[in-house]
Formats: sequence, C-alpha cells, structure tokens
Amino acid sequence: MLFSLLFPLFALLACAAAFADGPYLATGIKIGEVTPDSAIVWVRLTRDAERVGSDHPEPVFRYKDPKTGRLLEDEKQKLRHCAPVVEFPNGSTVDTIAGAVPGAPGEARVVVTPEGGDATATDWLPVDPDRDFTRAFPLVGLKPATKHALTVETRGPDGAPGQTMDGGFRTAPPADAPARVRAIITTCHRYPRRDLGDQGYKVYAAMAALDPDFFIHTGDILYYDERAKSIELARWHWQQQYSLPSNVAFHRNIAAYFMKDDHDTWQNDCWPSMKNPYMGTFTFGQGLGVFREQVPMGEKTYRSARWGRDLEVWMVEGRDFRSPNDLRDGPEKSIWGAEQKAWFKRTVAASDATFRVLVSPTPVVGPDRDNKNDNHANDGFAHEGRELRAFLASQKNMITCNGDRHWQYTSKDPETGLREFSCGPATNEHAGGWPPDDRRPEHLYLNVVGGFLSLEVDRPGGVPTLTARFHDVDGKVLYEEAFPAQS
Repeated sequence: MLFSLLFPLFALLACAAAFADGPYLATGIKIGEVTPDSAIVWVRLTRDAERVGSDHPEPVFRYKDPKTGRLLEDEKQKLRHCAPVVEFPNGSTVDTIAGAVPGAPGEARVVVTPEGGDATATDWLPVDPDRDFTRAFPLVGLKPATKHALTVETRGPDGAPGQTMDGGFRTAPPADAPARVRAIITTCHRYPRRDLGDQGYKVYAAMAALDPDFFIHTGDILYYDERAKSIELARWHWQQQYSLPSNVAFHRNIAAYFMKDDHDTWQNDCWPSMKNPYMGTFTFGQGLGVFREQVPMGEKTYRSARWGRDLEVWMVEGRDFRSPNDLRDGPEKSIWGAEQKAWFKRTVAASDATFRVLVSPTPVVGPDRDNKNDNHANDGFAHEGRELRAFLASQKNMITCNGDRHWQYTSKDPETGLREFSCGPATNEHAGGWPPDDRRPEHLYLNVVGGFLSLEVDRPGGVPTLTARFHDVDGKVLYEEAFPAQS
C-alpha cells in the first residue's frame, strides 16, 4: 500500500524535473474546508523540486543560564527560564539545513473539473513572500456530493511555466441527503519520531486506503518547542513535515480540516499571555499567523462542517481564547472563551443532523494523567469541563473525539454518560505517557499504540448508524463500536 500511495509522487517529481527553473511544489498542496459547494486549495511555491537532504546539517540549540552565562543542553525541556542560542553548523542557513524547502516568487492558479462536467480555472494570482510564498484559492459554485479533479499550475515571475500538480477531492452531500460518509481523525505527528524516515509516516498510506471523504488533524501537527526559536525556524518545521512524500501524496487527494493545539501554536501547554524566554524571538502571535499561512482556513479556526443528513462535526479552538492554566479555577476560567462557547451551544442545539460530533484538540472526558492541568478533563478547568460535559450529554446522538494524548482510548464519563474517543498518536514511536495496564473504570478501550480513528455514518437496514473504529499504523482495526441512532 505504501508503494501505491507514493508512486504518483515519484511521477510528480519526475515531471518537476522538466521545469529546470521552477517554480516547484515541493511542499505539495492542501485541499481544505470542503462544503457541498466550496473548498479552499492551499499552494506554496518552492525554489527547488525537492527538500534539502537529511545528510545536511541541522541547527544546534543551547540555552544560556541567566545566572552563570553557561550554555546548557536542554534534553528534557526543563530550561524554560533560559533564552536559546542557535548555531548553524558549517556555514549553513535556514535555507540549507536538513529538510528545508525555500519558497519562491511566482504565480499559481487552480483548474477544477467536476466528474462529468467542464473545467473551470481561477485567476492567476501571486504567492505572498510575506506569508512564506503561499496562496489560498477559494473554490465556489461546486457541485455537491461530487468528485472533483484539480490541477495546480504555476509560473515564474517572467511567466515561464513551472511545475503542475494533479489532485482531487469529494464535496460534501447536501444537508438533507442521507449518505455514507467516512472521516479520519489524527493527532500528534512528531517529525523526529516518524516511522518511515525520509519517506514520512506509515499511517498516511493506511488512512488513504480507507478512501475517506475527509480528514481532520486535531493539532500537534508538528512540535515547535525545542527547535522553533524564530519565525523562520517555525516555517522550517512546516517545510520538513509537508515535503515528506507520504504527506504530499495524501493531501493532494483528500479533503482536510486542520486544527491546532499547543505545540503547533507556540510551546507546551501555552496560552496567549504566557511569558518565558524559551522560544527566543518566536512569539505566540507569530504562531497564530504561521498556522493560518500554512493551512487552508476560513475566517475562524472554530467552525462546523455538515456532511449530509446524518453528520455534523464541530471543530473548536483551544489556544487563542484560553485563560492562563495557572489561574484559579472558577466560572470565569475558560479554554474556549465566551464567544466560542456561546456559538458552540447555539449551533449544536440548532443542528438537525442525526449524529453530532465534537472534535476537540484536547480531552473533555478523559481520564488524563494526574499531573496535567491543560484541558477539560483536568482540575485546572474543572468548572468549564463539567459545564460542557453536561451540555454534550444532554444532546441526543452526540459524542466527542479528541487528540493530544499519546494513547488510544474510548471512555464513558461516570457522571453524565458522555462518550469520548481519543485517536492516539501517528506512530508507535510516539506512543506513551499512560501505563498500558492502568485501565480505569471509565475506559471501555485502552491501547498505548500509534494509529488513527475513523468514523463512518451509514444506514444499514435503514437505521442511521455511527461506527467508530480505532486503527493501528497499518490500518488494522483494533476496536470498533457502532451507535444506532436513538430517536
């Protein structure tokens, strides 16, 4: 299966070689925010056809002790009171270190063709050098519940043609149309712990093999903490991750919704007013901007997506509006903020979808580790956690799914009965943080492994049914549970 996923990419690279002067698409394309009649296609132009090889140097990071001035190694992220000192070995720069993919000026357009229909093209538009040479192309007037082929075309500042890339996606069914829909949910893709080396991650081929209608990344898309000490190095993280062959091949053919958590916003367990010198010149505000420039995104990072009569999914924002973690808990302390929480309750109550699913970057039910204080399953946000669990449990045919935790589980809240499904990390190398034999009363399934979660809505025997399945990194089903709709 890995070969079948990567073979089209090798063909694309061969095609790219024909455009000796570029621009290229070495960080691929991303298709996102799909509705019945619209989508957003993300494009980034690159100087080179391929990423800088892993045989090139990487920066060296040390931390200056504020008392002694000594430069220290930070092997376990315990030097957050220290400012970083970044060294580029052997005359390297951010454009020549391992995994780098420098951007390039030029223009792009998207040609889209619905199955059985005629092609239309967007205008040629320049990429933005102030946004890492990216451009988002809104597509409107699309046909619902239809496969769409697309081609991204590029050209240099002089008009000379550059690399092209083909892809495709399916639009969502209308809200009144019953349809089988399959979704993938994932989290925690830590680049140093990928399981295919320079090819990327096993899990992408396994996810693609299910032919999902859409994909949700719940956050921790990458991990800034140890090595993103400037905005340039933050962008390097995205270049590394999305020039991997597994990622390029997957995202050009599957619609995606991207969420963020702490590590792909700024640093571990961060909030907007947090202060420490650990991230160098890279700020929380810059992290918000980099996320928006690197993924297809609409007006707000919290939103819902309707997929036919039987499914609506709410994706929430867990970093932008949160109170400080160390603030005393109470009615005013919040992860979501008042505006987002009011929107969530209002739109959930108004939805007529058979099944409603909350996708949260972090747990709502848990259980979580006793030393954590960053989510609704922890004591630090217990008041809002109880409020949300009570509301969610009062909604018929509603479950919650989450990322962030490095183990798979499904649980049942002992107070409300609310069900939660935690998708687990992308690789076995990144699994951990919970003892495999520590099965609590809330757990219905627990497995400290890498993989992903799939959700499927269908109508077997005419009964709307939501099925949740946990998969390993090769796609094998480890646990599944079906929920026939309750009337």
